[in-house]
Amino acid sequence: MTDDPDFAAAKDSFISHLFELRNRIMKASAGILIVFGILMLMPGPGAIYDFLAQPMIAALPPGSKLIATGVITPFLVPMKITLLAAFMVALPWVLYQAWAFVAPGLYAHEKRLVAPLVISTSVLFLFGVAFCYFLVFGQVFKFIYTFAPQSISFAPDIENYLDFVMTMCLAFGLTFEVPVVVIVLVRMGLVSVEKLKSIRPYVIVGAFVIAAIVTPPDVMSQLFLAIPLCLLFELGLLVAPLFVRMTQKPEETA
Repeated sequence: MTDDPDFAAAKDSFISHLFELRNRIMKASAGILIVFGILMLMPGPGAIYDFLAQPMIAALPPGSKLIATGVITPFLVPMKITLLAAFMVALPWVLYQAWAFVAPGLYAHEKRLVAPLVISTSVLFLFGVAFCYFLVFGQVFKFIYTFAPQSISFAPDIENYLDFVMTMCLAFGLTFEVPVVVIVLVRMGLVSVEKLKSIRPYVIVGAFVIAAIVTPPDVMSQLFLAIPLCLLFELGLLVAPLFVRMTQKPEETA
């Protein structure tokens, strides 16, 4: 079997693809590390964490600060935040490497399908994170702090705050991917736009259930997640037919 030329060609092709994948991963990682090094120098991990903590600080009484209960927590937490920020800044470069790896094996109509999805996925995710930081955090933290008894000193731990922020940003970032999910389902023929419209009431209920599970147990944060989820679902229903027409095969168009 090893003398079979087809087998040898397939083996060489597989190995070449592995080398290409390794090179793309290394280039993507190098891009993240370069951005990480730049952020370490300017503005620095402390400034990045201060920016992330600003919504919470603004909701606390004047002069209040977050606390660190671990010995190395003041070092590790800002480093994690800086690495996460470096990944988000380098996300276009990472997605380009992924696109460069798969592009040679795609047909023209498939490239018209993948490229908009890759771009829209990254843009919508960043919009979701920005929406969470600039709008949701300020309202949610103020709402939560109003229920704190006057007899306690409210001083959140920086590591717990980081976990909360990452969970919320991830939830909102994924929520803003709903239009992409709808478009992919319709384009692959797994479900029609009419079928999705018919299950709209179930989608609305599901949005509020997901918001109740993912967000803190307060009405404000649940509404901030559930309402955009419903609106983005409707956006996906509007864009999906147009996207299908733009990415059809030549024979499908004929």
